[in-house]
Amino acid sequence: MNEKKEVGITAKKSSNFVDWYSEVVIKSGLAEYGPVHGTIVFSPNSYAMWEEVQKAFDKMIKETGHKNAYFPLLIPESLLNKEAEHFKSFVPEVFWVTHEGEKELTDKYAIRPTSETIIYYFFSKWLRSWRDLPILVNQWCSVLRAEIKDTKPFIRNSEFLWQEGHTAHETEAEADKEVMLILDFYRKIAEEYLAIPVIAGKKSELEKFGGAYYTTTIESIMPDGKAIQMGTSHNLGQNFSKPFGVKYLGRDNLEHSAWTTSWGISTRLLGALVMTHGDDSGLIMPPKVAGTQIVIIPIIKKESLNEVTQFAKELRGKLSQKFRVELDLRDDVTPGYKFNDWEMKGVPLRIEVGPKDIKNGVVVLVRRDTKEKKEVKHADLEEEASKLLEAIQATLFLRAKESLKSLITEAKTYKELQEVIKSKGGFVKINWCLGDACELKIKEDTNATSRVIPFAEKRHGKCIVCGKDTEAVAYFAKSY
Repeated sequence: MNEKKEVGITAKKSSNFVDWYSEVVIKSGLAEYGPVHGTIVFSPNSYAMWEEVQKAFDKMIKETGHKNAYFPLLIPESLLNKEAEHFKSFVPEVFWVTHEGEKELTDKYAIRPTSETIIYYFFSKWLRSWRDLPILVNQWCSVLRAEIKDTKPFIRNSEFLWQEGHTAHETEAEADKEVMLILDFYRKIAEEYLAIPVIAGKKSELEKFGGAYYTTTIESIMPDGKAIQMGTSHNLGQNFSKPFGVKYLGRDNLEHSAWTTSWGISTRLLGALVMTHGDDSGLIMPPKVAGTQIVIIPIIKKESLNEVTQFAKELRGKLSQKFRVELDLRDDVTPGYKFNDWEMKGVPLRIEVGPKDIKNGVVVLVRRDTKEKKEVKHADLEEEASKLLEAIQATLFLRAKESLKSLITEAKTYKELQEVIKSKGGFVKINWCLGDACELKIKEDTNATSRVIPFAEKRHGKCIVCGKDTEAVAYFAKSY
């Protein structure tokens, strides 16, 4: 592995995207493959980014009254069977526990693929009166799904990390409001923290979450032209509350079933970050979620070892009060090796300092996104570092926005749709009647699925498949 790291990234993003992605993930130190198929180790580098996502999202939901909890990992099969549509959609992906020690279970346990069933089992115990509503809980956990084919670190794993929120409400309107509140939080995480632009809207009936009343989503497109689902927020209606007995005595003294929602984002976001921002030198981390925002690399010569080392340590101490900082004091590799190594790891800002710089009262700042260098006075360093980190965050988002724009193609005919999916990929924007038959025909002919029916777009036209009059606009694409 060390020999591979010394080589750097050998695959090109533009010509060999699949191998490039795998190389960046492994060589930048984000993950390692586990001994069980489809599993990975989240290294400190990747987990630190996930922690920044957690901090940001946790703040948003706690400020709006949500609280974190934790529910059991094992779910009896009898509970899953209570909501047939939901259960059917997850059966092919479920890992089962069939024995307790040597004793075979009569009611085997599913290792949670998602937690609606176990959580609503407890909601039914907690809810008695309208005064108990709303119930607003979230859990940070791992889930397991049997991804047998085409596993890819962060994008498709048998075990991955996520948050899943679950809420119960008196009315449909309150549940609708909750769904949109969380979807906007997800948009902020994607765009303002991960610097990945998204399109928000609804899923089709065929693509919605199993058992949902409706599903909302934020979707983006990766540089290879494949779509990725960045987060979903579901109004579950009363589809779970009725079979699970999530009932309450209403203000009218009659019994009612609650309206429930669920919503989630996962460590798939980290894969989207790698794909969107990385280059042929490796990873590029947006400053807001980077575990290390600044790396200090002292240029050390034997005669100035103590002076430069001491200055670099003092600099780290000062900057660490405001930024997430690493100091590279390795003495077995050259400064040039360190530069390339930290570029591959994607740290947004590099500080280079040597004996001449100390004497002249300056340091050199190097941006990871553009590789531009700038000499800065010691007194101005903190302010300049803040400005550059903000500029890097903004530049990454603008780059990604331009990429997204270039990967959206409007198709006026069915033949155009087929040609774009085959040759260019990306999102294909069409008028569509929203009919299942037309959606299934597109999927059969192109392997593309409806990704999002955007909230913000409507126009008069004819469905490009069946010719019916419609105002609906939808984006189709092949996806991860």
